[in-house]
Amino acid sequence: MYLTKEGYMPRLIDENITRYLNIFGAISIEGPKWCGKTWTALNHANSVSYLTEKSQRDLAAIDPKYIFKNEWPQLIDEWQIVPSIWDSVRHECDSDKKKGKFILTGSTSLSGEDDELASEVFHSGTGRINTIRMHPMSLLESNNSDGAASISQMKEGVLQGKYIRKVELEELAKYIVRGGWPENLTTNDSDIGVLPSSYIESVVKKDMHERKDRKRDANKMRMLIRSLARNESTVVGDATLVRDIEEYENEAQLIESRHTISDYISVLDDLYMTCNQPAYAINYRSSKRVGKSSKRHLADPSIACAALNLNADKLLMDLETFGLLFEALVERDLRIYAEFLGGELYHFRDNESGDEVDAIIEFRDGEYAAFEIKLSDRRIDEAKESLIKFYKNVHKKPKFMCVIVGHQEAVVVDKETGIIITPITSLAP
Repeated sequence: MYLTKEGYMPRLIDENITRYLNIFGAISIEGPKWCGKTWTALNHANSVSYLTEKSQRDLAAIDPKYIFKNEWPQLIDEWQIVPSIWDSVRHECDSDKKKGKFILTGSTSLSGEDDELASEVFHSGTGRINTIRMHPMSLLESNNSDGAASISQMKEGVLQGKYIRKVELEELAKYIVRGGWPENLTTNDSDIGVLPSSYIESVVKKDMHERKDRKRDANKMRMLIRSLARNESTVVGDATLVRDIEEYENEAQLIESRHTISDYISVLDDLYMTCNQPAYAINYRSSKRVGKSSKRHLADPSIACAALNLNADKLLMDLETFGLLFEALVERDLRIYAEFLGGELYHFRDNESGDEVDAIIEFRDGEYAAFEIKLSDRRIDEAKESLIKFYKNVHKKPKFMCVIVGHQEAVVVDKETGIIITPITSLAP
């Protein structure tokens, strides 16, 4: 009997967890804190050990086998607190080759080369432990998408147009500020910014210090998070972030170099607070012109709102920022849906002409789809023109093309171009 918590809302990742538990001896669910890893893992576990509890942590530190149980799958929550557990789990899986014995969850990666904790993990776990990345909830998972526009149906060419409820900008702004945090779904609208703000404070006051390879300054980390928030959904390098910070902060507080920026960003990466969107490699005119820089994203657009002290009313008064954060919201959901389908999320840019595609999903079979994202339905024609231009210039054609908008009253398949137009509140895998 699984340990599912009362009120658990099913996640798309549930299906892959079930699948991988039948293939591997153990799985590791990694992702930002508060995204729901523990509750989801409990939905698949028959026993649990919380390493945030001192008694369990002390036993595991002496010998991880002291906390192992025979009620499988066993959840070991925040395993990285005692890193030697990884190798013990791998060895335990080797001992009898049984499947689905352990579920590990963690909110911190041990990738830092100088991190003394990382040195306690000697084996990768390849073939025994499969790692799954988890994200905050998509709008479909939080019951804010009706699911009328399935990406799978788009790919198969069977999607039917239909009329739907029109979602107003005020509601979209709330979804951005609230984010995909399970604990925030029932929070009063006036307080939905509190949890994301607390997330940032937890990172700068506590979590960033888990990497003990060097001392880092909380104020500089806070400045960097604000800069990443200002540059959300854009392609910017570390040097640009340094210049951006120089424009806003006094000289005594500056992050002095690109090296320092890179170090601090690596900490955010290890905390799963960033989730960047790599460039898509494709034969588009000349490959030398295709951009290779990733599009910057924080793990959830609500973090950017919290860092910039934005609420729904402020977003409605600043449509440029609203548009960038709406793009971040859409690309968060596209990433979740792509990974559910076994694909990956990218973006595309031609450095010479400036031609770009906001999002590209490459599917498991090698086919891909191109997406443009516009907050206003008044910019649909502009988005269609951009996709048509891309289609003409690319050698391998996309399987389908789609414009995702903020609000309109229908899912539409354009008769002339075949381009699909859908609101984000109808998107589904």
